[in-house]
Amino acid sequence: MSAAQAPGRPPRTFQPQPWRDRRIEIILGNLLRAGVLLSAAVALCGGCIYLARHAHEPTDYRVFRGEPSEYRTIPGVIQSVIHGRGRGLIQLGLLLLIATPIARVAFSVAGFAIERDRLYVAFTLIVLAILLYSFLGSGIGV
Repeated sequence: MSAAQAPGRPPRTFQPQPWRDRRIEIILGNLLRAGVLLSAAVALCGGCIYLARHAHEPTDYRVFRGEPSEYRTIPGVIQSVIHGRGRGLIQLGLLLLIATPIARVAFSVAGFAIERDRLYVAFTLIVLAILLYSFLGSGIGV
């Protein structure tokens, strides 16, 4: 007899826990936490690379220079990251930070679908569509 099994009791089998509100809240909280930590780590790495390469360059605050056009689109940011540019990694970290709540809403759709709550699935899909349109359809989109 194993140590985990008490005498006179049948062996325990694994029963998957139903998708309850509390379980979904815990998963969503972990998703948000992981997204923020990942985006912070990526932006920190980008900042370190940027400072290592450009720390001794003089700055001119008299003339405002906006973000170069390559950092204004998602493919431009990805291309910059592939080339190992620090500013590209910083931008990627910011994009991951913006995408974190969108991932939360997408997971909420899945959670509501598993619970078979059609009304919440419909409303959450509308919210997800609006978020994706604002993220991809705006100036930073593809």
